[in-house]
Amino acid sequence: MSELSSRARAGFTERFSREPSGVWRAPGRVNLIGEHTDYNDGFVFPFAIDRSTVVALAPRDDRTIQITTAYTDDIVRIGLDDVTPAALSGWSAYPLGVVWALGEFGADLAAARGFDAHIDSDVPIGAGLSSSAAIECAVSVALTEVWDLGFDRERLARVGQLAENKAVGAPTGIMDQSASLLGRADAAVFLDCRSLDAEVIPLGFDAAGLVLLIINTRVSHAHATGGYADRRASCERGAREMGVSSLRDLDVDDLDRAAQVLDEETFRRVRHILTENQRVLDTVRTLRLEGPEAIGDLLTASHVSMRDDFEISVPELDVAVEAAGAAGAVGARMTGGGFGGAAIALVRASELPVVADAVTAAFAARGFREPELFTVTAADGASRLD
Repeated sequence: MSELSSRARAGFTERFSREPSGVWRAPGRVNLIGEHTDYNDGFVFPFAIDRSTVVALAPRDDRTIQITTAYTDDIVRIGLDDVTPAALSGWSAYPLGVVWALGEFGADLAAARGFDAHIDSDVPIGAGLSSSAAIECAVSVALTEVWDLGFDRERLARVGQLAENKAVGAPTGIMDQSASLLGRADAAVFLDCRSLDAEVIPLGFDAAGLVLLIINTRVSHAHATGGYADRRASCERGAREMGVSSLRDLDVDDLDRAAQVLDEETFRRVRHILTENQRVLDTVRTLRLEGPEAIGDLLTASHVSMRDDFEISVPELDVAVEAAGAAGAVGARMTGGGFGGAAIALVRASELPVVADAVTAAFAARGFREPELFTVTAADGASRLD
């Protein structure tokens, strides 16, 4: 993290010819289980990871905002008064959307000063590890301090979600921002997306000798495009036809009735959400009572549901999950919004090389692009670095 912070400071100084006031970080996240349940007011169980986005930032004496990143030579300039969702596009919609959303949640933007910011990251983009929420949360914690807003983490999670929904145009829920802001080391965040009640649950991976292997398929995805929005629309249609405001108002006992009321595709979409909510509850309970070795079947069942009922997997994700399981992983599933990105495999540390080699070999045998493999640990949420 110190290397990333130094890199961001150096990038800021190079672009703006002055020193930043500080460097703030926000981690990416892995969702251990609970996919597409968040925007259905359901349950999710993500954790912050030890890969982060950092923002080096300093206020200006005028009302101009300038933002750069380590990944482009672009410099985006805009006046504070001009920051609206309609005016934003491209990568800068993520940080600038946060500026607008802070105003929507009570920040007095008319009294705010502009700022210069430089963004760097080691969260893989497009891998389902929420690089977008990491940007949003890093910027929101930085501006909360620089502008002396006093916003708590729960409000900042809603700020990030609003920015992504309205400024970026991705109809995501609140899970990613909550994990990035509320995460704790060797623990996951059990989040009720209706009440926003959050409980930090110890994972116990370290004590059990387990590691979480990330299998980045390198198949890129984009949440602002059709597949994600189509699934959300299916869920809303299913809730409406079942006579409830949200699928959270249903549970697995309602599946028989749903099969009678809904068309076949909508039923399968709804079945995924209801069974996935139950799997989250079962995972939390199993961790508490039996420990992390016992959650493997729940992880794998989650993948099957996403593959068959929600239809958001791709062949590379399926091969990753199947190969990891066959090589001895405790459990495996795709993670994130789907249509590409990453799979996760819960693996005994002693068996990590065998599982990793099996996945790589399976990809080669199918002619897929070589996957990017690395492990992550559960980390603390967003903070100031220096």
